[in-house]
Amino acid sequence: MAQAQKVSAAFIAASWIALSAGIIGYIVGLARADMELNEKGYYFTVLMFGVFSVISLQKAVRDRLEGIPVTDIYYGICWTGTIMAITLLIIGLWNATILPSEKGFYAFAFLLSIFGAIAVQKNTRDNLVVDKE
Repeated sequence: MAQAQKVSAAFIAASWIALSAGIIGYIVGLARADMELNEKGYYFTVLMFGVFSVISLQKAVRDRLEGIPVTDIYYGICWTGTIMAITLLIIGLWNATILPSEKGFYAFAFLLSIFGAIAVQKNTRDNLVVDKE
C-alpha cells in the first residue's frame, strides 16, 4: 500500500471553487430565471438532492475500498439517489419551456456542482487519513 499523501492546497482550492461556482451559478441562474416559484423550487431541490447523493455515494465507495463495512442496501440507495437526481434534472430540462442555452447552463452548473462536491469530499477524506497517520 502506498504512503498516503496530503492533498495539495491548489487542488483543495480548485475543488472548492468548482463546488462554489457550480452551486452559486446555478442558484443565481434560478433567481434571475423567468420561471414560476414551484419550478425554481424543483430545480433547487434537484441540485441539493444531487449534491447530497454524490457525497454519500463517494463516502460509501471509499468506505468499501478501505474495508469499512457498508451494507448493500445503503450502497444501492446511494447509487439510486445519484441516478435519480441526474434523471430528474434531465426530465425537468427536457420538458422546460426555456431556451436551449439556459438548459445547457443548468446542466453544466449541476455537473460542476456534483463534481466539486465529490472532489471536496475526497480531499476531506484523504486529509483525514493522512492526519491520523
